[in-house]
Amino acid sequence: MEEPTASLIRTQLRRMRSASGLTQEDFGRLVHYSASMVSAVETGTRPLDRAFLARADEVLKTGDLLTSLLRMAERESQPSWFRPWLEAERSARQLRYFNPCLIPGLLQTENYARTVLRFDTTRPHEEVERQVAARMARQEILTRDCPPLVIAVTDESSLRRRDAVMAEQLAHLVQMADLPHIQLHIIPADAGLHVGLSGPLALAHLAEGGWVGHMENQLAGSAVDDEDATSTLLARWEGVRSVALPHALSIALIKEVESRHGPQ
Repeated sequence: MEEPTASLIRTQLRRMRSASGLTQEDFGRLVHYSASMVSAVETGTRPLDRAFLARADEVLKTGDLLTSLLRMAERESQPSWFRPWLEAERSARQLRYFNPCLIPGLLQTENYARTVLRFDTTRPHEEVERQVAARMARQEILTRDCPPLVIAVTDESSLRRRDAVMAEQLAHLVQMADLPHIQLHIIPADAGLHVGLSGPLALAHLAEGGWVGHMENQLAGSAVDDEDATSTLLARWEGVRSVALPHALSIALIKEVESRHGPQ
């Protein structure tokens, strides 16, 4: 069953298009999409598309109504256990991510994210696409006017996965590392055992000064904000960060691994 806000978007799109005196074919020409695409979006047989809705906002002169509603729909589509972390992530001044096996979600390409989300073979295609769109939407915080400082740590093994999506993903990491508010650190393969092998973690430093932590497992995840829990996660973060390479050496390693994938 579709989330209420997604249904509202489709209803508003149909209503505003009709109020403008436009058929689906007329509207399709204006937004540079086919009439069949317009029909599929309005009837719910196609997932909501950010580029389509952005163009619809322009043509219908709605400001950013439809794309704003889409952001709400994407939040609704997230599991309830993940929503508290999303709120912390959006309002944070600093974000810290560690994952020993995967590139952190905020730095994933669309193709990499899609591949990861397909690990769950019980997830329908439409759900995968909704989750990919939601993950890409989260990344908008990286390009807003006042983005948070993002410090991400991952293991060298996550770079060396032999998969078709990795060349694009590594190039994206190098590009993101050029941004002044993004720091990447790689734990080298010869680092040995360390506390991070216990599992991924994320931390958000909020504007009011407190910390929110987040941890995931195979089934779900949890956000924590009490002092004892966040202090433990901060200590484990320091343990992870202490065995990682400096930013410049990490980028050099990423580029070295990228070169082994050959031209994209």
